Amino acid sequence: MIGEILLITFSFLLVLAGILGVILPFLPGVPLAWLGMLIFAYVTEFAIITWGTLLFFLGFTVLTLLLDILAPMLGAKKYNASRYGLIGAGAGVILGIMVFGPIGIVIGPFLGALAGEMVSGKLFDDAVRAAIGALLGILAGSAIKLALVIVMLGFLIVALF
Repeated sequence: MIGEILLITFSFLLVLAGILGVILPFLPGVPLAWLGMLIFAYVTEFAIITWGTLLFFLGFTVLTLLLDILAPMLGAKKYNASRYGLIGAGAGVILGIMVFGPIGIVIGPFLGALAGEMVSGKLFDDAVRAAIGALLGILAGSAIKLALVIVMLGFLIVALF
């Protein structure tokens, strides 16, 4: 009984850490929240949160991992980035993390889009505009991830009652 209470508490803490992970780039927010759901479902013997629900949220969790790469590219495209700017924004996500660590997920796409636009021959002001678009894409992606984690938290709260 006490073990179950501790595990349920831990599952809620993981979901709350997931919310922090959406805001802080060094925590994998949505995967942590999904893990919290999985632990809760296991402890409650999948009676309230079923395998179907877990698989549904797992699909969205995987999509958010793709969103981390695509969101800056889509944002840059919205602000008229060239092909080079889009490639730079996408590569900036990966290289940014490698070079700058977790904060690189924000800095990398901005710098990548900026560099790509400069290589394509755009004026600095236009290149900055595309880079800002990449940054806005990251923010939009984060808003989507935050909404998903809040829905997961809502599922756990409803499951308690």
